Amino acid sequence: MFNILPGNFFAPLASPNKIVYWECICKLFSTMDHQLSFGVEREILVDELQYYFDQSASAEVVEEDFAQSDSRGKANGILRRLENYGWIEIETDKSYVQRVNFKEYSVRLIKTLLEIEEGKQTEYQGYIYTIYTLVRSSTDNPGIVLMQIMENTDLLITGLKNLNSNIKHYIDELTKHKTVSEIMDALFNDYITNIVDKAYHRLMTSDNVSKFRPEIIERLEAKSRSRSYMEKTSAEIAGLQEISQEEAREAVYRFLHEIIEAFRNMDEILTEINQKNTQYQRAAINRAKFLLSGNEDVRGQLKEILIGINEIMNQEQMELGGIYQLGFLENLIRIYSCSFLDENSFYSPIEGRKEFIPQQLEALEPDMGQRQEKMKKMMEKMQRILSPEKIGNYIDTQMGDKKVLPASELPMDSVEDFVKVIYVRLYGQRKNMNYRITVENETEVNGFRFKDFKIWRK
Repeated sequence: MFNILPGNFFAPLASPNKIVYWECICKLFSTMDHQLSFGVEREILVDELQYYFDQSASAEVVEEDFAQSDSRGKANGILRRLENYGWIEIETDKSYVQRVNFKEYSVRLIKTLLEIEEGKQTEYQGYIYTIYTLVRSSTDNPGIVLMQIMENTDLLITGLKNLNSNIKHYIDELTKHKTVSEIMDALFNDYITNIVDKAYHRLMTSDNVSKFRPEIIERLEAKSRSRSYMEKTSAEIAGLQEISQEEAREAVYRFLHEIIEAFRNMDEILTEINQKNTQYQRAAINRAKFLLSGNEDVRGQLKEILIGINEIMNQEQMELGGIYQLGFLENLIRIYSCSFLDENSFYSPIEGRKEFIPQQLEALEPDMGQRQEKMKKMMEKMQRILSPEKIGNYIDTQMGDKKVLPASELPMDSVEDFVKVIYVRLYGQRKNMNYRITVENETEVNGFRFKDFKIWRK
């Protein structure tokens, strides 16, 4: 890494003037980010920094780092130091005008630091939808698409790990809160807002990976078995990465395997996130209960009594029998109002003891007649199960040569017939059935009222 970054690159953010440097870097980045041309004139940036130093809200500068006392001198000093540290580069064009640009690696780092400062949360939905769309798309560049799927999968996994780490950080921070109000503020205003509402709730509902995972895995496994896909993708990867066709083929297999395994093993981290969320909320409530109970309960009073007795006996050098001579014991016991009512009872139930007497187990032979009867009933029950295959055959029989059949024309002489109509409507929404349905107006046949629908042969 340090073959790319200068050795003193991080010196501004570690110096006594780190706040000044960071605010100036943000000011320069904001000014240069809105420019459409290549680079910004140095004088324009000097004016911007001079205006910053003239403001009363600017960070205080340690004078040992900047000998200049005026704002313009400080602005020029900031630019010279940032150039020396490798954050920016200053070039002179053909008109002898100096133009300033951020280094490519500086732009990446600044954007990352700004996201951290703003508390930006990962949008899991964007990664999942992107992967889902790319997997289902047909393109002439499968190699590029596969690398995009791999990159978004890595970003998704990294985001989930960061969410898991953030919840653990909140759990560790609980011990720093000394009052109930601090705990409730951390739970409802900070944790609920920044973790549950922004990330956890969507991850468990609208952004749930389970909605898209089966099809993603199925399509990727189909691609790995497709000879034409492997040949075309390997050829493109070989050209992009400048490797041999065989190495590219191994890379494609590795990419597909890693993506599939990442989605299959995603339940482990999702379960851990769910457990940590429950653990944090339970820990916050239990700590609040502990602070509310305080030391006014029976245990706290007994502790104070024992401590007081021990101090007096040590001061007076009394023997153990001298405890009965202490006259302050009655004053240590007091009536108090409890801040928190515990629902647990003080009553401890008595557990009885019963003697275990071993008994011999009789070896019973199964009644073959009862066994055959139960198997017969089980087979009859299975025969009555209306599977999609049975409903498909039922529709084929009822429609015959017809292309469309209203559901109201199906047999409806019994409850069993009406149940079949219900399953026809239910299974008709599946893609792999041999028919489809269109819903019509409400109707009534033989006392059975339902919304009529037309059955169309595919």
